[in-house]
Amino acid sequence: MRITKRTNIAIRLLMYCAAHPERLVTKSEIAQVCNVSENHLAQVINQLGQLGYLQTHRGRNGGMSLARSAETVQIGEVFRLMEGSLPLAECFADAENTCPLVSACRLRLALMDAAQAFYASLDEVTLDALICDNLDLVELLQPVGCNRAKTVSIPAI
Repeated sequence: MRITKRTNIAIRLLMYCAAHPERLVTKSEIAQVCNVSENHLAQVINQLGQLGYLQTHRGRNGGMSLARSAETVQIGEVFRLMEGSLPLAECFADAENTCPLVSACRLRLALMDAAQAFYASLDEVTLDALICDNLDLVELLQPVGCNRAKTVSIPAI
């Protein structure tokens, strides 16, 4: 199974917002830190706002923040909503399906079961679980130019 670029961006964006719960974050800082184009990011921000995951604030001091607590955001739900109705394989597409085996193919059933298991396992993961106590990730999600925490090495005795 391959995850779309849009879903990948959505998860990065949500992790970034969860790593900065104390303030509004901007599209430009997310684009820079997460290595995403601002155009793609704008589309994902709009979609996540409509789905109720983000609150957006316009204007000079605008930005965005999570609309829900990170503990309540299930990654499986985000994946389902972002992936939408994209067919897993050609045989799942109504209009574009040209496979002559569809009426007797057992692979289709196996793929449906696998997709359900994939999403079910992601339903067990919350956004908070991705961020909580993950100091390495939180450091990577610091805006460029900020003083990142410096590692202090203690010499062995």
